[in-house]
Order: sequence, then C-alpha cells, then structure tokens
Amino acid sequence: VYVARPDSHIFGQSVDIVRKKLGANLARVKPVDADLVMAVPDSSNPAALGYSHEAGIPFDMGFIRNHYVGRTFIEPDQHIRDFGVKIKLNPSRTAIEGKRIILIDDSIVRGTTARKIVKMLRRCNAKEIHFRISCPPIINSCHYGIDTPNREKLIAHNLDVDEMREYLGVDSLAFQSIDGLADATGKGKEQFCLGCFNNDYPTLTPKEFDSGKVRRRMVDTSMEAYESAQFSVNP
Repeated sequence: VYVARPDSHIFGQSVDIVRKKLGANLARVKPVDADLVMAVPDSSNPAALGYSHEAGIPFDMGFIRNHYVGRTFIEPDQHIRDFGVKIKLNPSRTAIEGKRIILIDDSIVRGTTARKIVKMLRRCNAKEIHFRISCPPIINSCHYGIDTPNREKLIAHNLDVDEMREYLGVDSLAFQSIDGLADATGKGKEQFCLGCFNNDYPTLTPKEFDSGKVRRRMVDTSMEAYESAQFSVNP
C-alpha cells in the first residue's frame, strides 16, 4: 500500500498493478461526480491512475513533489511533520482552481498531514474535495516494523468516518474495505496480517505479552508435557 516501490513484486504480484486495482475498486464502490482525479504523490499515483481509468475522469498532477524530502508520517515531532508537508508538496493552482477534485491517498495515519494537504487545496480554490483512501482505516499500531504511533494517536481509532471527514475538511471521505484490499492482490485475507485494520494479529501483541498470557501459555504447555510424560511412563 505504501512502503514498497511500485516497480517491485511481492508474493509474485506487481505492486504497481495491485495499487491500480485498489484505485479502480474505489471508483466502483465509492464513486463521485468530479472534474479531476489527483494523487498525494508518489505512492498514491498508481491508485489515482486506476481510479481515473475506471471512473473515466481525467487525472492530473495537482501536486508537485520535492523528492529530496523524506516520509513525513514517521518524523518524531508534529512541527517537523507540518514543515515537511510544506516543503514536500507544492500545489498547482492552474490544475486545481474551480475544480471538483477526487484526492487519492494510500492511507491516513494521524490525519494531521492529510488535513494540511486539504487546506492547500482550499487555498487554491478547489470547488469540492472528495477524499478516497486506497487502504482500510488504520485503527491499531503495527507491531512488526512499520513505524506507526500508538493507537491513541491514530485518527481512525478515535473518530468514525463522518467525524474524520469533518476534521479533515473534505466534502466526502471513503476508504477501501478489507475485502477490496484482499481482492486487489488476488489472494485470500488469511494470507496477510491485517492487525492494524481489524485488531486480528497473527501473534501476541507486546501488551498481551506483558500481561502474562505468554507465561500462562508456557505453564499450560509445560503441564501438558508433564502429564503426557507421566502417562507414557506409567501404563
């Protein structure tokens, strides 16, 4: 959805093609009348192209990205993230002004970056802004290496879709479903970790580990092994 390069392959699937399928699926299940499809570059470009092609709405590069600026959502401080957005993305007023815009992004984490981007579009006099997100709402942290904040800082953990729409200042907001995400990959949901979307992690989370579940499981396993050994020794 976000981290992988679009020209790479994961589990035999082209990342670029899967992202285009995600965008096309959003166009089918979350359609809206608009004049222009835009991406939050760069990782959202394929999804925006997929949406544009499926909906028959023109695509344009409404944002010009500074490629010498890194990822903003993993910066440790909100002031740094805000400044990063300002120098990372420059809106094209000629593409935006007076247009009903469908804005495609790969995900929303805290929501602060997305809100800044929407304000940029408003300052360029966008007529309408319809936000479409190519992955499901992120309601929980990742415990396997993606640097997402604790869930109390995740906008989708705290707000429903309509509340998020109001906070972001957009005319409509819609997310990809988990089924839609899986369908785009051509694989079943059971093939992926979906913990950040549905709280169903494949292993114990750090909180569960600290709560003693592991220790209880080890004790239960040890007792089963002991009883099994006793049974085999004493016919």
